[in-house]
Amino acid sequence: MTVKLGVPSKGRLMEKTFDWFGARGVKLVKTGSDREYSATVEGIDGLELVLLSAGEIPRELAAGRIHLGVTGSDLVREKLAGWESRVRELQPMGFGGADLIIAVPQAWVDVDTLDDLDAAAAQFRRNHGFRLRIATKYHRLTRDFLRDNGVADYRLVDSQGATEGTVKNETAEAIADITSTGETLRANGLKILSDGLIHSSQATLFKSRSADWGPENRATLDRLEFILGL
Repeated sequence: MTVKLGVPSKGRLMEKTFDWFGARGVKLVKTGSDREYSATVEGIDGLELVLLSAGEIPRELAAGRIHLGVTGSDLVREKLAGWESRVRELQPMGFGGADLIIAVPQAWVDVDTLDDLDAAAAQFRRNHGFRLRIATKYHRLTRDFLRDNGVADYRLVDSQGATEGTVKNETAEAIADITSTGETLRANGLKILSDGLIHSSQATLFKSRSADWGPENRATLDRLEFILGL
């Protein structure tokens, strides 16, 4: 039996993950060409590396096809309903940080809070006859956050790229998106609501609750946690 560890297959998230494990005595090595998704693990027996896109890892964890996975905490919360019953956070890793936020046009000088947004959305519907549009690819997180904060009279429109430009392009009136510095928001004439932080995300090591955790795999996990200092 082996414990399967899913990590991002490319980019800075992969590099930072390799560095994080390497600094703690577990060396992850990508083998083959850039187009080949194969890798090995040195420093602990019984651990197999699986290279996946960060967006695939939550699903694979929930299905129990991988035992452990590194991905953004925002992706787990967005993609897995009732995520805490399906995976467990083992360790925030301190990189890949970004905030999921609600942003509105800077020209909306009277809209600074979620209460203001709720009032503006009601007025928008009265004026235009349809609901204020919020562009996002984080539908679950945004919908739950707005519901919990009493914001109504809006509808979510899907945006899988360049979300910051949807307001300027008049396909949405506000957005819910990930930002690190806020520079792109400001460049597109947007501002973050003062209480509009939905989730502060970072790369996190997760454990599947549904994977095979028989005695052999449990022993491998115990060794890994000891080496990593978890």
